Amino acid sequence: MFADSFRTYLHFLEDENDCIRISEPTSWDLEASAVTTLANRTDGEVPIFESIKEDTIGAALVGDPYRGPQYRPWDHLARSFGLPAGLSGTAYYERVVERLRSPREPRVVDRGTAPCKEVVHTGTDVDLLSIPWPYIHQGDGGRYSNLHTVVAPDPETRWGHWSSHRMMIHDDALASLLFLAGEQAPNRYYYEYEPGDEPMPVAVVLGAEPAVQCSTEMWIPTGRSEAAFAGGLKDSPVNLVPCETSDLFVPATAELVVEGRVLPNERLDEGPFGDYFGYMNGPRRSMPVLAVDAITHRSEPRVPFCVEGTGVGYGQNSSSTLQTAAAGPDATLGLRAAGFDVELAVPWRFTSRTVWIIATDRPYPGYLHELANFIFTTWGMLHIDFFVFVDPDVDPLDPRAVLTAIALEADPDADFHQFGVERMPKVPLNIYQTPDEKGSADVGTSKAKTAKAYIDATADRPAADGSEDERLRTRAQELLVDAGLSPEPFDLLGEGGGESG
Repeated sequence: MFADSFRTYLHFLEDENDCIRISEPTSWDLEASAVTTLANRTDGEVPIFESIKEDTIGAALVGDPYRGPQYRPWDHLARSFGLPAGLSGTAYYERVVERLRSPREPRVVDRGTAPCKEVVHTGTDVDLLSIPWPYIHQGDGGRYSNLHTVVAPDPETRWGHWSSHRMMIHDDALASLLFLAGEQAPNRYYYEYEPGDEPMPVAVVLGAEPAVQCSTEMWIPTGRSEAAFAGGLKDSPVNLVPCETSDLFVPATAELVVEGRVLPNERLDEGPFGDYFGYMNGPRRSMPVLAVDAITHRSEPRVPFCVEGTGVGYGQNSSSTLQTAAAGPDATLGLRAAGFDVELAVPWRFTSRTVWIIATDRPYPGYLHELANFIFTTWGMLHIDFFVFVDPDVDPLDPRAVLTAIALEADPDADFHQFGVERMPKVPLNIYQTPDEKGSADVGTSKAKTAKAYIDATADRPAADGSEDERLRTRAQELLVDAGLSPEPFDLLGEGGGESG
């Protein structure tokens, strides 16, 4: 059984005692995010804040609902896709890769049957401030929505392009969107709609079913439909419904949908914001304006949000979990489809949007440089500034195994490569970039480039056949079992333990 809505997913969490309902009145002003921060850091239950002070529509806030357990972040999402419980990280990746090989086209349902249309406000009835948007970090430029799917027009697919761009609330009908040039949807706005002085229709979807949120985080190639990949992910079509004020389609079971237009040649402040790197990112920028035309939602909608920054280090949040559990398998499939002999491509557990580990074969000299060139210049992976390549028998989901590979196999003189100084695309949010590299706050976005780097932590020596090592390991395990230890943890012994000698 899979989760075909955000509410079903929350019920799954509740059945496993992985979420907690908080009925005590809670403020959207830092209080909900403070509780969520504590839950994220302690691997606690996902909090559902059922009573929000000053709320007028009966909404509940949900803090980091897609966050998985710290050491098995894929567990909750695996269950929502109907996959077996207890999968190892490698097995989970392979199951998701197989699902993504078989996209399933969505189906369109009537407005009358779509839960996201239970309440419809258009025109002068729109009130963006009726929704209890959280103020997430002290120092943020305003109240934000930052865990949603932005649906934008796509000339190559009927269902539009899905992506994630945070939204800062300004008043009852206006917001600003973080549109960074170089990304797919912003490029359409900057290079097609705005030069033609034409507003670009978009829809911001909150509380989408897990497969939708995962496909939003994936790096689906241009011209391919995220909606179809979401269907493949859960092995069942996603239900879509037409918007009220545009030709776009949105997931029918969503909790809340904001419809609007990104206005040409108009800007509003955006930021600062406590970003996913774990620090306050500024300065305040001028970003495109979203004029809201309609708000539709379920009765008593659940509004999810992410406390960005808490997914850095030992904690997980929705953002870091979605990187590991969604973007990782998708990147693995993408690199294999491009002809690279990649075992797994996995975000580094502690900085999931900065460093990635790729376990790969190295069939010929220069292969890793060729692979690095591909990933540093391909849509989606251009966000990552730093890669570590390890041998295919190294588990990239195991930080200790990766650090061991770096320590033993990477020569600081020969295997650390700076790649493309001031020639590679960039994301102007990293803390280590200079103000010039981040781009001008007056312009609001930048086409500037920056450097990338990779470490070759693959073994240079010829692979040994390992037969003698394995014989010694087997003998050591036999001796330990003969001495009285349980054979259960020993991988080289059959049932019954060691040989009595």
